[in-house]
Amino acid sequence: MKILLLIFLIFGNLAVWAGEIDVKVNGMVCSMCAQGIQKHLKNEPAIRHVVVDMDQKIVMIHTQMNQDISDETITKLITQAGYNVASIKRK
Repeated sequence: MKILLLIFLIFGNLAVWAGEIDVKVNGMVCSMCAQGIQKHLKNEPAIRHVVVDMDQKIVMIHTQMNQDISDETITKLITQAGYNVASIKRK
């Protein structure tokens, strides 16, 4: 029982150390748009993984463990890719 509790405490907290950020983006209309945004975001060291949902116009950003990225940086990167940020929601 103590081992299970210890495992939960160790691995249960990993989600806190890695963040997920949903960014609503205006102007995405095709898969090339998604690729352009992914390319700009993946160059940022704090970002581990990027998923683009074209139907909902959302870019899901997963950060590296123990790292964060500011809303300003996200907005700057997406703007440089040629799109507008409508909202940013952190999970």
